Amino acid sequence: MKSKYIMVLGMALLMGLPLQYAFAQSSGANQRYKVAVVDLMILKRQKLGAFQLTKDIGADGVEVDMGGLGNRETFDNQLAKDSVRKQFLDKAKQLNLEIPSMGMTGFFAQSFAERPTAVRAVTDCINTMKQMNVKVGFLPMGIKGDLVKYPNLRPAIVSRLKEVGKIAENAGVVIGIETSLDAKSELQLLKDIGSPAIKSYFNFQNALDNNRDLEKELQILGKKNIVMIHCTDTDGQWLQNDPKINMEKVKATLDTMGWSGWLVIERSRDTKDVHNVKWNYSANTAYLKSVFQTSNQ
Repeated sequence: MKSKYIMVLGMALLMGLPLQYAFAQSSGANQRYKVAVVDLMILKRQKLGAFQLTKDIGADGVEVDMGGLGNRETFDNQLAKDSVRKQFLDKAKQLNLEIPSMGMTGFFAQSFAERPTAVRAVTDCINTMKQMNVKVGFLPMGIKGDLVKYPNLRPAIVSRLKEVGKIAENAGVVIGIETSLDAKSELQLLKDIGSPAIKSYFNFQNALDNNRDLEKELQILGKKNIVMIHCTDTDGQWLQNDPKINMEKVKATLDTMGWSGWLVIERSRDTKDVHNVKWNYSANTAYLKSVFQTSNQ
């Protein structure tokens, strides 16, 4: 599989073609797995230029961020403006790209359990999702979201996510949460919340950083509880060079589970040139497509 990836990538580079052409035969609306990048991570947070860069990288879509949070009551969301939102939607359509999810990454530096306006901010995201016809929102639990370290915050997190779940259900969308829990504990958290509109946005990095079996974690959570996957590790090397991930085995596990959906590239940048966005994300995108988009038409 890796040799095929190298051959196709080499031909694309030799011919001076954008990577998406190299994988045109394996991209399309009927794909079981699709590959996206994150506008924040390609240094285009809520910028219109994220779409052309995503196209150049060769991905099928881009997760669009809600903007900074900081000390504001809600996100610095330019997409609340009709004119800006139309530009984003028009550009996505023009380039044949999808927006699979909206990111609330501002919560990484906040505490969802303690921030007074947390539910309001998520509600604003849900409203934007409805206006843009995006069905998934990404919500990290923030700096005190580790319920192993802060078990006293669990009741607040459960209560707030129950509230968010009702709002999301009424809007016909799903909020994918990221925690630092193992799969068994996260599954219990989802059961305690009890909303079909709150699911796991699974992150490979969390499992790998804690020396957990990646495939077993996916199996424990199960098909119905995983809405989307951050399909990368910490920065260090590209995915195809990462000794901690057997991507063919991951695919076989997801195939067996019957899962389908978006694989979203967050990190796995080569630290030899970590700031070279196109170089890093093109390589990871091409590799994921070589593994996941070869026999799932």
